[in-house]
Amino acid sequence: MRSAPIRKLNPETVAPPIGDYSHVAVVPAGMRMLFVAGQIGNRPDGSLPARVEEQCVQALENVRLILASQGAKPEHIVKLMFYVSAKPTDWAPIGEKRAALFRGVQPPPVTWVYVSELFRPEYLVEVETVATVPQ
Repeated sequence: MRSAPIRKLNPETVAPPIGDYSHVAVVPAGMRMLFVAGQIGNRPDGSLPARVEEQCVQALENVRLILASQGAKPEHIVKLMFYVSAKPTDWAPIGEKRAALFRGVQPPPVTWVYVSELFRPEYLVEVETVATVPQ
């Protein structure tokens, strides 16, 4: 039995999103919830890029890989939360990675929060994710 798709909507009763995201995601019955721990920008070998842009791109890739391990795809993401302690100066790599993740599907609701620091000073971004996948 195939589940209904996740609906990502922008109600006409509020202003349109100011970026590439949706205001709300509606999860149909029959979906398994995935709560992905905050992902930092460490590479599979444990190394960490120095720049916030590179860490953000790697953190999104880590999310993608974790979802794939559970049979989920970026289209199954229902919420992304970014916690960032350094402002990017080059948004292009982050935008390209987000565009690649959500190519052909409506992007999920997103929250971007600047924080004074994360749990270690070398970590500049953490990406937390909620996703669903058909059971």
